[in-house]
Parts: sequence; C-alpha cells; structure tokens
Amino acid sequence: MKTILLVCSAGMSTSLLVTKMEAAAKEKGVETKIFALPFSDAPRVLEEVDCILLGPQVRFQKASIEKLAASRKAGQIPVDVIDMRDYGTMNGKAVLEKALSMLD
Repeated sequence: MKTILLVCSAGMSTSLLVTKMEAAAKEKGVETKIFALPFSDAPRVLEEVDCILLGPQVRFQKASIEKLAASRKAGQIPVDVIDMRDYGTMNGKAVLEKALSMLD
C-alpha cells in the first residue's frame, strides 16, 4: 500500500480532492492511503508517507518540505506541487497519477 500526503493550508478543498483520489485509486485497483494535513502538521507524519504533494496555495513551502523529507529516518521521499488546473477542477484521477508516477 502506498501512502500519499497532501499538504494544504486549511484542508477544506483538499479533503474533497482526497475523496476523488481515493475513488480513482479504487477504480484503478490500487491500494492507497491518502490524507491531507495543513503544512504545520506535516512534519509529524513524515515517517509514515511514501510521497508528498503540496496544494498550489502552499507551493512556496516546497523547499521546507523537501528539506524535512530528505532528513527522514526511513529515507528521502519525493515531493512535488499539485498542478493548479488539476487542483482547481478537483481532478482526483490526474493527481493520483502524478503521485503514482512519483513513486515509480
């Protein structure tokens, strides 16, 4: 199972994206755990996740998250920013594909 963390500012719209990503994963037959947290809570779960996607509204935090991700005990994990168009349209399938491609 792959664990994907979405980092956001407050979590309202990102929660909807999580739901759409879960539906896309189920349809694809991929076992995942997907959840969203505000940037301030991300450091406490770094050891539990396989990749991190940042919402466009917190893209300026990418360098900070990458630094944290590089210092994980379990090894570095990939970090990227969700495409603004995919985020805006809540395209769970596209965002899931991005996360899965980061894990290959």
